[in-house]
Formats: sequence, structure tokens, C-alpha cells
Amino acid sequence: MSKQLSNTNKLTVKDLVTTGIFTALFTVIMLIGGVFFATNPVLTFLMPLGSALLPGPVYLLLSAKVPKKGAITILGTLVGIFMFITGMHWSMAVGFIVLGIIADVISATGKYKNFKLTITGYALLMLSNTTSYIMFFLDQKNYLAYMLKNSTADPAYFDTMVKTGQSWMLPAIILGTIICAVIGGLIGKKLLRKQFRKAGIVA
Repeated sequence: MSKQLSNTNKLTVKDLVTTGIFTALFTVIMLIGGVFFATNPVLTFLMPLGSALLPGPVYLLLSAKVPKKGAITILGTLVGIFMFITGMHWSMAVGFIVLGIIADVISATGKYKNFKLTITGYALLMLSNTTSYIMFFLDQKNYLAYMLKNSTADPAYFDTMVKTGQSWMLPAIILGTIICAVIGGLIGKKLLRKQFRKAGIVA
């Protein structure tokens, strides 16, 4: 009996396919939410907020569809790899991988059926988008050296970033990202109420 239960908790091929589809959808929607800000060196500091606002419903639906350890970890890892390949700062990739694992663990403690724990995991995962800015404010010299070498953005972009960036922005970015993630999660909860009832997810 215990062996059968253990097998049901393992990711199947169908689960992996579902996770892959939702990861792709999550990534696209996240990029849509943040691209307007990211392409502007003055508004770029708002990118994590915009990115956290829209993909909440996708994240919550993945948790409901694949309530097993590993799905969220895979999502975070794949998104992190994608961000690294597309020229983002390496810290963002590390953030998605590490926080993806942590988000998975948090959701697992509620057996993926506790909305508050799931949305907490989502908020933590979306903080991954702030890691690049954390590096910008804490280690600007190395950040700029890395981005000028690996990014496709024009050097003038980073010059404007340096002139615009103020130290008080960092805590505002982190707090704003958390707030936007929670709002995105609440919107997702309303949109997916029927799916959550079927999955047995509680508030």
C-alpha cells in the first residue's frame, strides 16, 4: 500500500509534459508582464513587479494539476536556464533555481492544497527577478562588467540605469514584487475557483 502511494507521488511522463507546457506558458506571460519595463533603462526597476503580476494563475493551475514534488522545481529551473541563455545576469538564473526548490518545499508542506502556502511559494519564486537588481545595487562594478560582456543591450542603457538607480529603490522593488505576486495570486484564485474546488485546494 505504501509503495503504491509512493508511486502516485512521483512525476509521471504526463506530469512532465504538463509541467513543460505550463512552464512555457508561465515564461511567456511573465515576459509579457515585464518586457515593457525591462526594455526601458529608467523603468527597468519595475520589471520584477510587472513580471510577478500576470503569471500567478498559471503557477496556481500547475500546482493544482500536478500536486507533486518536483513540478515547481522543474518550472523554476527551466525558467532560470531560459533567462540565463537570453542574456540576463547569472544571479537571476540562480534565483529561479534556488527559490523554485524552496517554493516547491513550501507548497509540499501543505500537500499543494493550501492556497496561502502556494501563494507564498509563488511570491518567493517571483523574487528571482529581483536578484539581478540586488546585484546591481550591491556590486555595481561587477554587475556592469558582466552585463556589458554578455548582454545585447547598448552600453548607453546601463549608463542611464546607473544615473537613475537610487539605493532606496531596492527595498521598494522587493516589497513591490511581493505585493504584485500576491495580487496576481488572488486574481488567479478567482479565475480558477472551479479548478481549485476540484483539486481540493483550501484557502
